[in-house]
Amino acid sequence: MELLRFGSRGLPLLVFPTSMGRFYQWEDFGLVGELTSKIEDGHLQLWCVDSVDGESWYASGVAPPERVRRHLQYESYLVDEVLPRLPEAPVTTGTSFGAFHAVLLCLRHPDRFRGWVALSGVYDTTRWLDGHNDDLTYLTNPLAFLPGLQDERYLAPLRAMDFKVVATGTEDPNVRDCVTLAEDLREKGVQARLDLWPGWQHDWPYWKEMMRNYV
Repeated sequence: MELLRFGSRGLPLLVFPTSMGRFYQWEDFGLVGELTSKIEDGHLQLWCVDSVDGESWYASGVAPPERVRRHLQYESYLVDEVLPRLPEAPVTTGTSFGAFHAVLLCLRHPDRFRGWVALSGVYDTTRWLDGHNDDLTYLTNPLAFLPGLQDERYLAPLRAMDFKVVATGTEDPNVRDCVTLAEDLREKGVQARLDLWPGWQHDWPYWKEMMRNYV
C-alpha cells in the first residue's frame, strides 16, 4: 500500500480519498495546495492513504460478506501498519466516501484518534450490500450500531476527542445521513459539530473552503 506524506511537524491528518480514489487524490485536486501554508508553518502534516474500495464496498461482483471482510483487512492495515508510523494520534479526514472511512475508523478505535473532520459523507452502508445483513455489516455501519452503543470504553474517548466535525451541503443527496449521524452522536453525549453549508457543496472547490475553516 502506498501513501504520501506532506509536512514533518504539527497535527497529523490521516487523509482518505473519495470512493475508489487513490493516495494522490488530495494532491491532484488541490487540497494539499490549499493547506500548503499550514503545512509549511508546522501547523499540519498530511498522511494521505490509499483505498481498497474497489475490492470492498464497490466490488459488485463479490459476495457482500467478502466485501465487508476486505474492508476490515484494510482497517487492520491502517491500525497496525499506518498508525505506528505517525508521530502522535491523528485526526482523520475525508470527503464524500472518504468521510465515511474517517468517521468509522474513529468510532471503532476511539482511543487511537483525536477526532475527525468529515465532509459531505455518507454513513449508511446498506446501499452497498445488496440487502445482506450480519454482525459484521452491523458493526461497520455507523447508523446501525450507534443508537445501541452503550459501552463507555468507546463513548468516553469519543466524548473527549478534540475534533468531531460533520459538514455537508443542504442540497447534498446524503444530507440526511450527516444529520442522523450527528443526532445519534449527541444522543450519546458526543457533541459533534454539524455544519450545513448552503447549496450542494459536494465538490473540491467547496471542500477546500471547508478545510480552511476546520483545521
